[in-house]
Amino acid sequence: MRCKGCRATLPLLKTKWLAKKDNKRVLLTVTPNADWTGVVFGIETDVPQVGGNAAQRREHDKRCGAGTMNRSGAQCPCCPTIMRMDDIRYEGRAGRLGAVMTAVVVDGVKGKEYRLPTAEELRAAEVSKEELDELYEQIPFGLPEEPISAERPSPNSRGASGLPRYGFDSWQKIFTERQLMALGSFVNIVRSLAVQYGTSRDIAGYRGKSKNAEIWQEAVIAYGAMCLDRLADYSSAICSWHNSGEKLRNTFGRFALPMVWDYTEVNPLSDTSGNFLGALEWVARFISHTLENTNGSPTPAVCATSATQITGEYDTIITDPPYYDAIPYSDLMDFFHVWLRRSTQGLCADIDTAFREPLGPKWDHDKNDGELIDQPSRFNSDVTVSRMAYEDGMFRTFRLCLGALRDDGRLVVAFANKQPEAWETLVSALIRAGFVVDGSWPIQTEMQTKVAGGARLSSSIWLVCKKRQPARPGWDTTVLAEMRERIRTQLRDFWDAGIRGPDFVWAATGPALEAFSKYPVVKKADEAGAQMSVSEFLREVRRIVVDFVVGRVLTQDGEAEAVSGLDDVTTYYLLHRKDFGLDKAPIGACILYALSCNLSDSELTDRLD
Repeated sequence: MRCKGCRATLPLLKTKWLAKKDNKRVLLTVTPNADWTGVVFGIETDVPQVGGNAAQRREHDKRCGAGTMNRSGAQCPCCPTIMRMDDIRYEGRAGRLGAVMTAVVVDGVKGKEYRLPTAEELRAAEVSKEELDELYEQIPFGLPEEPISAERPSPNSRGASGLPRYGFDSWQKIFTERQLMALGSFVNIVRSLAVQYGTSRDIAGYRGKSKNAEIWQEAVIAYGAMCLDRLADYSSAICSWHNSGEKLRNTFGRFALPMVWDYTEVNPLSDTSGNFLGALEWVARFISHTLENTNGSPTPAVCATSATQITGEYDTIITDPPYYDAIPYSDLMDFFHVWLRRSTQGLCADIDTAFREPLGPKWDHDKNDGELIDQPSRFNSDVTVSRMAYEDGMFRTFRLCLGALRDDGRLVVAFANKQPEAWETLVSALIRAGFVVDGSWPIQTEMQTKVAGGARLSSSIWLVCKKRQPARPGWDTTVLAEMRERIRTQLRDFWDAGIRGPDFVWAATGPALEAFSKYPVVKKADEAGAQMSVSEFLREVRRIVVDFVVGRVLTQDGEAEAVSGLDDVTTYYLLHRKDFGLDKAPIGACILYALSCNLSDSELTDRLD
């Protein structure tokens, strides 16, 4: 972008490190050009480590590798002017943000090597509007100009809403022209597979001759479309460079699409990470794995319909419901939807119906149905109405599940969320619908590479529920006593199984619910007419779990299990220090933090979480 001070061309770089390993240190250099109208890039190899100890070396690396950008904005290398983030967003919305190739990574004799781009490489990156228009005239729906919503989905998730703030307000804009050219070419290749297998419909100007040919054609093109979507995940301007691993990060490194200032463009025809053959291999491996593990199984009946339209009678219903407001799945899936829509158009009537709309299904206010997620942006930013819609939808769905189950049937719910509010909503809906939790299992479902940091869950909690028999209201004293008795054995089993951190806290929720959910309501013994809420019950469960963990932490080998009896703040402090593997430190520091911030116990707990 242009510097608002000296009008030089300012590069927006988060880091200048290209490779940062103990034995390989490569830096991108940025210096003003001769007339100070822009910058000149260079490559510095074998960057020395400076500093007498590890802390000094880290600080030196941080300074010499710092790009032009930080959280506040960007500083021009040609003058002292600071471009604030508001300035950058304004330039982006005005269409004045550009891109320039800074470096090329190639296979060398000793592994990956870095150099400046050649004139031929710079020329090859240029694709004219005429070329793109000509290519996408052959593709259904043309260029992916479908919009990206600028509304933040919920307070706990941004989804893709950060992109329009910088002018990236359509899916087309998060791809470079060369990436669009490559992806469009692959769309045509996938669609042309109908030539080999035929089809009952005119997807590519050919008609099938048999039902078997139609089945093969649908399968091959569908799998080809998946390969294309995986390629798109590695071929956007949101892909960044992992300088310590010297590899490409895909678009969806997490469940959000942030602005990436120094991005990486992969050659889809190469044999490196992110290429098309790699996508093909992953899809093929899945097919092989699935065929092997379902050999001899009956053919399933697949119905794409709303969970609020359950019919029939079943022994078991298994569901993995949306996790409250944690992830705006439908907003993010539009990234893939726009490409699947183009590569499969005309394949069959069911697929055409599924991809009839430009974007994935959201919430239908007229039908009071759609993606069930607490997302205030769909309800005029009304947080209360959004939460009520989510809670009501969960209740209606579970109530239908209850009616569709045989008397001895089971409902299995997989859930993974660290927010107490999410669990409260789920549990309330299950109890209101008429279920009692009959069992609970923490199952490690997440790839370890996606569980970076101790605060993320690596497990899903699988709740096994059965129909609740008619029962009178329970009393909190009885329920809590029964809960403590039930939970003690399970906590020991979970601990011995190696479950730790946030996973351990929520793994205990299931066994505890067995005592609470057996009653339609739980009354308070010491407060006339008052009922114990799910929130209050779960708070008691967390207290017991944390006390158990701290007791284990304080217990020395050979000693009887300790009971901490500590206050909430100190208990959480010890628990989190243990989970994150931190060294010992004065407990008073945590207390002082709470006092200085004037935090309540619950607020401090949220901060520590």
